[in-house]
Amino acid sequence: MADPNVSAAEVDAFLAELPDAQRAALASLRATIRSVVPTATEGISYGIPTFRLDGRPLVAFGAVKGHCAFYLMSTAVMDAHRDELAAYDLGKGTIRFQPDAPIPAALVRTLVEARIGENDRNP
Repeated sequence: MADPNVSAAEVDAFLAELPDAQRAALASLRATIRSVVPTATEGISYGIPTFRLDGRPLVAFGAVKGHCAFYLMSTAVMDAHRDELAAYDLGKGTIRFQPDAPIPAALVRTLVEARIGENDRNP
């Protein structure tokens, strides 16, 4: 099993490389995710910070020039919350947002809880 301190340090290093606005937005997103699922492990997968629960990918986040992204890894959860996500640029399993207009913490909590439920239903 991976050392969670090493994995968290990798995420810290990822965030440290970002411009201030993106770093702040994603650090807040990370803290909100952690508040919902404190037992999840974090690490870097496919070059982006990823939370895993019970060894399975749950959600991830990242940044590219021009925006931040919250990866739900689920089109079903995206579809179920389409109305709440109408203000965002959506991709398949991805919510893109501007650092100065982050996804509200209450919505992040709802989405992460939905992903936990989905993972529980599909072992």
